[in-house]
Amino acid sequence: MTIRSMWQTLLKLAVAAAATAAAGSAAAIQSRYNLAPPVTRIAEEIHSLHWMMLVICGVIFVAVFGVMFYSIYAHRRSKGAVAANFHESTKVEIVWTVIPFLIVIGMAVPATKTVVAMKDTSNADLTIKATGYQWMWGYDYLKGEGEGISFLSRLSTPRAQIDGSDAAGRLANKTYLIEVDNEVVVPVNKKVRVITTANDVIHAWFVPAFGVKQDAIPGFVRDTWFRAEKVGTYRGQCAELCGKDHAFMPIVVRVVSAEDYSKWVGEKKQALAAAQDDPNKTWELAELKERGAKVYAANCQACHQANGQGVKGAFPALDGSQVVMNKEQQIAILLNGKNAMPSWKALSDVELAAVATYVKNSWGNSAGSAVQPSEFTAARK
Repeated sequence: MTIRSMWQTLLKLAVAAAATAAAGSAAAIQSRYNLAPPVTRIAEEIHSLHWMMLVICGVIFVAVFGVMFYSIYAHRRSKGAVAANFHESTKVEIVWTVIPFLIVIGMAVPATKTVVAMKDTSNADLTIKATGYQWMWGYDYLKGEGEGISFLSRLSTPRAQIDGSDAAGRLANKTYLIEVDNEVVVPVNKKVRVITTANDVIHAWFVPAFGVKQDAIPGFVRDTWFRAEKVGTYRGQCAELCGKDHAFMPIVVRVVSAEDYSKWVGEKKQALAAAQDDPNKTWELAELKERGAKVYAANCQACHQANGQGVKGAFPALDGSQVVMNKEQQIAILLNGKNAMPSWKALSDVELAAVATYVKNSWGNSAGSAVQPSEFTAARK
């Protein structure tokens, strides 16, 4: 190998290394500073609009301030510049009216096309209802394969990581605060319509990779859609300030192949059928308390605390509460809510009876009796 060929080889290796480093840096910048990598056509269009408008605004910024700074420099008083004395120029006024108008039209036309496409929820392969609760999401598969599947999706990050007692676990957890116990599962390359509403306050269903953000408003039904073109797990969060645990209300959507989706539907329906409780059964106090402890930890503990002492001035203590010991009042509040307390009608009658029994017989409370699911069933009517 000659010295010349050796230098050529080294130069090629250096260029390749620089290109690899540049690509890695670009990828890092993309994931850290840019919008989430798109996996739907709408999200790709949003990316294109974002960059187009950023470039247009950047050019306008440079042009306007360039002219301004040049004028300040070239016509400064120390150079002996004399201000021109003129009043009107029809040509100038036409130019500075027409050019901004054309710029706005150039930005509005592609943006309008994308917005119109975002609102076209027709001919969906799958329809899912997403209901916002303080602070979780409820999902109901209304149409398409999987129809009839319903579940609640709650934050699954351990409480010890959130309160700081497990700092090492929090640092090691790459999905901290964006992980759930029940993921939404959808098939790849299928149009999924998402109907949003809320049970208590305004929430928002937001998944950046899909280019989807739709408010969920109590008493209203709104909809959006997406068609994920790549298998994977995509994460989002509630995008409206919905209360105390707003930051603990993630959204996780798992996109799978058509075969894996059919398999998931079968397994999910079997699991739901197996977990279906009989509200007409007379339950024992011990089994309701055991079940109620889990329901309380998942739904009530964030506000009323693990010890039932609540938060002074915000959430009342359940330990020693007269309302807890009054069965009729307790059932009414659990079903209908009161003040900051939301309605928990989304829970089954067995879950409601379990948590009611648990708080009646925990901490300093000792009712010694159980609330049966049939009593909640009757109260719903």
